[in-house]
Amino acid sequence: MKKNGFTLIELLITFIILGILTSIAIPGFARWLPSYRLKSATRDLYSNMQLAKMGAVRDNGEWAVFFNAGGYQVISGGADRDYSTAGDNTTEKTITLSDYESGVSYGHGTATTPVGTTFGDEITFTANTVVFNSRGMINSITGGYVYLQNNRNNTYAVGALGTGVILMRTWTGTAWE
Repeated sequence: MKKNGFTLIELLITFIILGILTSIAIPGFARWLPSYRLKSATRDLYSNMQLAKMGAVRDNGEWAVFFNAGGYQVISGGADRDYSTAGDNTTEKTITLSDYESGVSYGHGTATTPVGTTFGDEITFTANTVVFNSRGMINSITGGYVYLQNNRNNTYAVGALGTGVILMRTWTGTAWE
């Protein structure tokens, strides 16, 4: 009589091989994860700045990204479409950097030179806020940057120029790309 199935030896060998492959893969994954989380936080910041820019153009008013100690908020100008009158502004999104884990925070990491003209602190926008007007431009001639780092001191910068162009840069160890 023919029996279908696996023997106990075949199952044990399969589990041993899977265990060996897993023990090889986990350290590589642990090294990769912090960089992935920092890149994710940087791309989200870039996207949220684009959201504020497009929201300002769509509403024919002002939208802002306000950076605080632990994250940032995307804020619309409210009913009067003017960000400077705080009473009617609407918080569209709130992002907390610690949610990304792996030590994602504001900081320069190992970067030794600024992307823009000044290094200053981790947020070079005036009053830690970038305001987009109805034409998608920002209310600052020089613009500014926000620097993000992780627990491995990898560094990214997201910035906006006075023209409203939003940029994302990474520190390669010697220069910004």
